[in-house]
Amino acid sequence: MDRSGELSSVRRNAVFVTVATGLLLAALDQTIVGTALPTIVGDLGGATHLSWVVTAYLLAETIATALAGKLGDLFGRKLVFQVCVAVFVIASVFCGLAHNMAWLVAWRGVQGAGAGGILVTSMALIADYIPLRERGKYQGALGAVFGVVTVLGPLLGGLFTDHLSWRWAFYVNVPLGALVMVICATSMPKLPTTRRPVIDYLGIGMIAVASTCLILMTSWGGTEYPWISPEIIGMGVAGVLALAAFVLIELRAREPMLPMRLFRNPVFSICGVLSFIVGFSMFGALTFLPTFMQYVQGASATASGLRMLPMVFGLLITSIASGTIVGRTGRYKWFPVAGGLLTALGMWLMSLMTAFTPLLTEGVFLFVLGLGLGMSMQTLTIVVQNTVNYHDLGVATSGVTFLRTMGSAFGVALFGTVYTHSLQDQLARFGPVLGALDQRQLESPAGVHGLPEAVRILVVGGYTQALHTVFLAAVPVGLLAAIIALFLKEVPLRDTARAAARDMGEGFGMPESADRTEQLERAIATVWRQKGPLAAPAVLAGAGVDGGVGLAWCLARTVLFAEHYGQARVADIAAHHHLPAQVLWPAFQRCVADGYLVEAAGAVALTPRGTAEYDRIAAAWRQWLSGELSDWEDTTDEEFERAVRQASRQLVFEEEPAAEPTATVPARRE
Repeated sequence: MDRSGELSSVRRNAVFVTVATGLLLAALDQTIVGTALPTIVGDLGGATHLSWVVTAYLLAETIATALAGKLGDLFGRKLVFQVCVAVFVIASVFCGLAHNMAWLVAWRGVQGAGAGGILVTSMALIADYIPLRERGKYQGALGAVFGVVTVLGPLLGGLFTDHLSWRWAFYVNVPLGALVMVICATSMPKLPTTRRPVIDYLGIGMIAVASTCLILMTSWGGTEYPWISPEIIGMGVAGVLALAAFVLIELRAREPMLPMRLFRNPVFSICGVLSFIVGFSMFGALTFLPTFMQYVQGASATASGLRMLPMVFGLLITSIASGTIVGRTGRYKWFPVAGGLLTALGMWLMSLMTAFTPLLTEGVFLFVLGLGLGMSMQTLTIVVQNTVNYHDLGVATSGVTFLRTMGSAFGVALFGTVYTHSLQDQLARFGPVLGALDQRQLESPAGVHGLPEAVRILVVGGYTQALHTVFLAAVPVGLLAAIIALFLKEVPLRDTARAAARDMGEGFGMPESADRTEQLERAIATVWRQKGPLAAPAVLAGAGVDGGVGLAWCLARTVLFAEHYGQARVADIAAHHHLPAQVLWPAFQRCVADGYLVEAAGAVALTPRGTAEYDRIAAAWRQWLSGELSDWEDTTDEEFERAVRQASRQLVFEEEPAAEPTATVPARRE
């Protein structure tokens, strides 16, 4: 960071690479174990706890995202990011060293806690270090990283499992995490913390207790313990009581993590339920599809990852296409309706697959499922952001993504219970035949397909029926999503919501900051990315700025460097932009000749005419931004107006990516 308070372009890109790599690690480990799970079960045993390798990660991630954002405000986001990366890397080492399933599940929980902190602080770090004008493209790139890595995780997990070991699905995080720590320490200057947020520790703790009890109840019911056993009933009662306590706490908390008033908004309530269901379906499919392919069809871990690519392509196609259509038309209601129906159809088609299903047919079935998931994902966060007021913008956004991640944890746990219970019933039918076999042989795909043919057919048939039951259990979930989506109210989308509809990260439910000002700035940055550069000449011309963007650039640089240096020397401005001073001197000399600047000993300063011109530029950008936000209902709210004024000042002062003074008005961080 130079004396003007801005990061150089090199350090700015280093910040982005650091944050993107951390985000990649955290998003990847949500799904990378999917294709490795059958091999893990074969090595460690504990097939009944298979789903918990994913559930523990997602549950811990959900709770950590609610806490890490507030801790970042309290102790500094850079520090929280570094601590979370360190926790993630250490947990990855111990996951790789796991010698039994309980050890792996425990450290996956710790790993998920670190991942949740990484995810929620990533976008906040971009807001801290990247100028508002450029922030939209960086945030969009982060969203793309999150989305693509989430769905490609199973393929990478298969490659590691087959060509190295399943343990390398965790060890790979160590060198990458160490690299993130080093670049973070050297490229990110420490920023002072200016806020002292109120942290809803009691609410976060209570929802953690409630979700853990309810997930344990669904995971262990009918498998570890009978459904009517004291253990299961006790966990169910404890979960319901903790959930009721959470509601009471949130009604009384000063800054609740999930304000209950949001549920009075029918759009938020419906989108929250749909987000939960989408997470439920998506991660259930990502977790158990590789299991089917490896146990039933005899595919390798890598092949099972490759066979899931049709679903990935379908998901990406409809996710991007639906976002584009929503952005252009403002119509969104029928996407989650169609998505729910297609998801249900895809799950039903998967229940028809057998060990002999042709690859082409299987690919079509998975493509249909991907189309449904992609249609359901993209619009929900955007719709919520569009319908809540400014004061609830942050908590509503983080609330929807919180519910989606929680749905993912419940989905994997519940599908895991259905799978385990059904598989036990299926294999129990062949008890006399299988009793003489080593039961560990039945837990790994290699062991199953190494059985004598007659026995193998029986065992594969048992796995087939068990996984068909899982897929059929997901069909009503998709239909329920479609029915609920019918009640989704369609309201006109704000321009900022339309602009954000194309960002892939919105569709995949990337954890967001609960800070409303950051959410507003993110919306403004997205609008600027799509409209600002093209609008700049017209904005300045409308303000009567005769010198156009070149004059505006020079005046803004002069004001910025005078504030930070005490004087604006052209040599300092040129050095900041990595240019010889001779390149910039002609532009500043024109401003001097036209009476906007005065020059003495290499330093320039505004004249009264230059001050008036600069004020017109600042007013023009405020007016443009106010016009872009005119469809918000909060335009008379004092805090909203203050946030808009702050953003407009950033648009006036922050620098453009281009290094010449012919670029649009640069800007300063305030």
